Amino acid sequence: MIPLDAKGLLRYQRLQAEAVEAVAARFEETLGRADERLAAYAREALRDDLVFHLEFLRAALEFGLLQPMVDYLRWLGSVLVARHVPVDHLAQTLDWIAEFFERAMAPAEGPAVVSTIRAARAEYLASRDAPPHAPTPPKAWPQAAVFEAALLDGRSREALAVVNRCLDEGHGLVDVELHVVVPALYDIGERWRANRVSVAQEHMATAIAQSVMTAALLRSAPHAPVDRRVLLACVEGNLHALGLRMVADAFVLGGWEVRQLGADVPAKTLVEQAAQWKPDLVGLSVSFPHHLHGVRVVIATLTERLGVDRPAVIVGGLAVNRLERLADVLGADASSPDARAAVERADRIVGPRQGS
Repeated sequence: MIPLDAKGLLRYQRLQAEAVEAVAARFEETLGRADERLAAYAREALRDDLVFHLEFLRAALEFGLLQPMVDYLRWLGSVLVARHVPVDHLAQTLDWIAEFFERAMAPAEGPAVVSTIRAARAEYLASRDAPPHAPTPPKAWPQAAVFEAALLDGRSREALAVVNRCLDEGHGLVDVELHVVVPALYDIGERWRANRVSVAQEHMATAIAQSVMTAALLRSAPHAPVDRRVLLACVEGNLHALGLRMVADAFVLGGWEVRQLGADVPAKTLVEQAAQWKPDLVGLSVSFPHHLHGVRVVIATLTERLGVDRPAVIVGGLAVNRLERLADVLGADASSPDARAAVERADRIVGPRQGS
């Protein structure tokens, strides 16, 4: 599979919204009328799903990586099945997307888009009956089940008590987050996919987990200062900042000076902050493959703005954990699967600590 060049990607991006409307209209004229559940799906979620189809396709066209799109299609299929929505339309909508871009793209670019869609369609159909790929969380401690139950029931005091007991027993916060908080939240996400947990419960669980982590950090003693600065951010478009928060906690407790910018940070804003604050390291979080473009933009802009003074860049998040070699493709200095590893790898790429 040959990625599109920059001009081809720009033309593809400009056509995405038009493609969504064209395929949605075609869907509603045919499949949406044939089945009550499909008609409801067309009204409520079809356009959102088509936007995601095209974002994952864009990542495949930019980086030449097909598997994330196939994983996404299998995941979406499992979500729809759990909600009793027929899934045969997924392959049909991919055909219609291919037909749209075959007509709309230039002759030199259209075949690349069409062949990528058809390859993703073929792999999806060959594997759609297999369980969808799910990220593997760190090993869960026994306390994770109790913590998860408290999150789902909205019992914030009990959730905090679980974490406090772990700290009282001598466990560090980084380990507690890795082996109690992360496995609980991963399992809640899987329950949502299987339609056993509501969106409201999932959001409540995340909010409680954040508040518990804040309280736990305040009672945790940091390492002596190490004279190192790290700037952390979710790249533009990435709204999932809880994992980044865990990475920030690990750096704070490791003695680093931390600035955490949170979710959905535009590249221009991030680079300006780096130029002013002069961190030793920039950490970027990416949840989905279509966020990888933001990493590439940030690294290129940092290099253009700061030259040899560019700070080291480490990347992490679900998209990178699935495809770790992307660190090299993106031009990052390292990648990390979790908060603890982020600090360990940062120590190696930035240099020895001053306070150790």
